Amino acid sequence: MSLSVVGLAVGIALGFAGYFGGFGAFVVVAALGLIGLLLGKYLEGDLDPGEFFGRRDRDDDREDRFRSRPRPR
Repeated sequence: MSLSVVGLAVGIALGFAGYFGGFGAFVVVAALGLIGLLLGKYLEGDLDPGEFFGRRDRDDDREDRFRSRPRPR
C-alpha cells in the first residue's frame, strides 16, 4: 500500500471523526493514530526508543563544547 493511500485513509478517518464526533473525537483519533504509527515503527525496527530517552555521550553535549571556547573580551 502506498503512502498516498495510507494518507488518504487517515485523512478520511479524521474527517469522519471530526464531523460526527466533534473536535474532541478528532483529537482522540489523531492521538491514537500517532500512537499506532509509533508502535508500528518500533515493531518494524525503524524506531529506537533509546535514541530519545538514552543518555548522550559527553562528547556530544553542546554545553561542554561551549565551555571549552575562550570568552570574548
